[in-house]
Amino acid sequence: MEIYLVRHTETICEKGICYGQSDVGLLENYTTQFESIKKQIPVNATFYSSPLLRCTVLADYLSGSNYKIDSRLMEMHFGDWELKKWDAISPEEINPWMNDFVNVSVPNGESFTVLFDRVIDFMKTELQANSTKPVVLVTHAGVIRSILCKISNLPLIDAFTNKVDFGEVIKIKLQKTLTI
Repeated sequence: MEIYLVRHTETICEKGICYGQSDVGLLENYTTQFESIKKQIPVNATFYSSPLLRCTVLADYLSGSNYKIDSRLMEMHFGDWELKKWDAISPEEINPWMNDFVNVSVPNGESFTVLFDRVIDFMKTELQANSTKPVVLVTHAGVIRSILCKISNLPLIDAFTNKVDFGEVIKIKLQKTLTI
């Protein structure tokens, strides 16, 4: 099964802002980048998208409004840190998470393990049932890193070694019977 992992294009948030599940818009003039992405994916694919605007705008463009929304494809929930500057979060609050982001949840948010578990649940339930058509997932860097960790047996602590740029398309192949 061919799966195309597509990260949304750049958002309106300035660099250094934590915006995980906040519903922020895209930078203007994204159509050229959308066209480039469209050339990298198959026309006859099944499309899934995170419900966040930065993904649905792209999914709509790529699929001609023929996509399914799934909240399990949302970025990590950063709870109390949403829309804060990373450097404005107190050391007492951020250090435990920075020392173990895999297991420590953000206050009123989630840990990377929680994100990983919901992404793998999506893969087991949705992709197992998919036909032989290629699949396009329009989503976020954390989701893509989770999938790449799973398929390459990379420990979650090393997830950030998987660089995922804005607007990047990563093609992977999985067996029809997923061993997830």
